[in-house]
Amino acid sequence: MECQQSVLIVDASDETREVLQTALERRGLRILSANRAAPGLELARRHHPDLIVLDLEVDGPAADNLSAPFAEQSRSDSAGLVLLGSLRRGSPPADGEFVASPTTTAR
Repeated sequence: MECQQSVLIVDASDETREVLQTALERRGLRILSANRAAPGLELARRHHPDLIVLDLEVDGPAADNLSAPFAEQSRSDSAGLVLLGSLRRGSPPADGEFVASPTTTAR
C-alpha cells in the first residue's frame, strides 16, 4: 500500500491556505494546515509531512527567527521547506536554495 504524500501549510491568511489546499489536493496530496506557527510546528512534529510551506509573517512581521524550528524539523524528517515572504536585509536565507520573487512595477 502506497502512503499518500502530505503538505503542511502554515499561513495566517485563510484565503492563501484555501487556495494552496485546493490546488494541492487536486494533485492527490494530503493537506495539514495551521494559521499560527506554534500549532503548525506541532502538526509538523506529529505528522512528519513531506513538505512544509511556511509564511514568514504568519505570526506578524515582528516574529523573530520563525523559520529556524521549521527548518530543523524539516531536516530531521528529510522534508522540503518552502518559505513565503520577504527576507530582511542582512538576514541570510535558511540552508538550501533561495529564489527571489519577481517585483512588479506600477505603470
